[in-house]
Amino acid sequence: MNPHDIGKAYDQITHLWEAEDFNRNNGIDQHKRAIAFVKNRGKALDVGCGCTGRFIDLLLSEGFSPEGVDVSKEMITLAKNRHPEIKFHHQNICEWDIPEKYDFITAWDSIWHIPFNQQEKVLTKLISCLNTNGVLIFSFGGTDQEDEHTDDFMDPEVYYSSLGINGFLKLCISLGCICRHLEYDQYPELHAYLIVQKG
Repeated sequence: MNPHDIGKAYDQITHLWEAEDFNRNNGIDQHKRAIAFVKNRGKALDVGCGCTGRFIDLLLSEGFSPEGVDVSKEMITLAKNRHPEIKFHHQNICEWDIPEKYDFITAWDSIWHIPFNQQEKVLTKLISCLNTNGVLIFSFGGTDQEDEHTDDFMDPEVYYSSLGINGFLKLCISLGCICRHLEYDQYPELHAYLIVQKG
């Protein structure tokens, strides 16, 4: 499943994030942990920003100048409605030539949807767009081995891929990053996240 198809799938389910019972605290503590490692609070990028704006709000409150990017046209439309003052990009992260450098990048519950053969390329791109001492936080399928699969839990069917715990650690270290935090934050579910800092 390519990212454009993922974008179309998410166009159909924006209501899940707009519901009154959506947990706007999802991922916030994890992001606060990541922000604690940041030395300079300049530009920040929310990859797969969706429509809730909760990470944009957090980044603004922490002194960053945030931007968002998402492959879903509907998500971007809703995000712009919520934060008309923020720059949002309707882009496929696999193809987008990111024009800026950032002190903080988040990819929360987003890049696990990109094709398996794009994982290394996209992580390399994101890390290359960090300033020195910049911090990246991203969530992923915390599998022991490489994995890719689809499921229709959210209806419609969506695709997931992972390099696995050691695969992501090895890649980030090879790209000059220091691992600051690794956690299974919803154990026993295989939802994991990494905080890495560019040297």
